Amino acid sequence: MTDTADAPRPNASFLLAHPAHFIALGFGSGLSPVAPGTAGTLWAWLAYLVIQPWLSTAQMGGLIAASLLVGWWACTVTAKNLAVADPGSIVWDEVVAFWLILWLVMPTGLAGQFAAFVLFRFFDAVKPGPVAWADQHFKGMGARGGFGILFDDIVAAFCSLLVIAVWRFW
Repeated sequence: MTDTADAPRPNASFLLAHPAHFIALGFGSGLSPVAPGTAGTLWAWLAYLVIQPWLSTAQMGGLIAASLLVGWWACTVTAKNLAVADPGSIVWDEVVAFWLILWLVMPTGLAGQFAAFVLFRFFDAVKPGPVAWADQHFKGMGARGGFGILFDDIVAAFCSLLVIAVWRFW
C-alpha cells in the first residue's frame, strides 16, 4: 500500500481500463490536477441538476442507494488497482454524498445549493470531529477500505445537513 502523497496520478488510460475506475474517478472529474474532490463535487452538482427533473423523489433516493453500493465496489477495486488506501482521485464518495445532500435540501435556490456545496466541502476537507473519526476508523485495502472511502463523506454530508437544518430552524 502506497502513501497517498507518493501515489502516481491516474490518467485517461487508467480511467478507461475498467468500469470501476470510470465510476470511482467520477467519470473523469477525479483526474483534475487541482482539487479533485472539489471537481468531483461540482460534477455531482451538475449531474444532479440534469438527472433530478427526470426522476421522482423516491427514484432519486433509489439511485443514491444503488450508487452507494456500486460505489463501494468501484472504490474498492480502484483503490486496490492504484495500491493506495484512499486516493484523492477517487471522487465517487463526494458524488454520492453531495447527491444525498441535494436530495434532502431540494427544492432550494442556487444560494441554498451553493451553501450546501460550501458546507460539504468544508466538512470533507477539514474533517472536524465525527468526520475525522469516520476517516480514521475505516482505513485500509479491500472491502473495509472501500467502505471507508465512502463513509467519511457520508458523515460529512450528515454534518452539512445538520448545519443546514439548524440554520433553517433558527
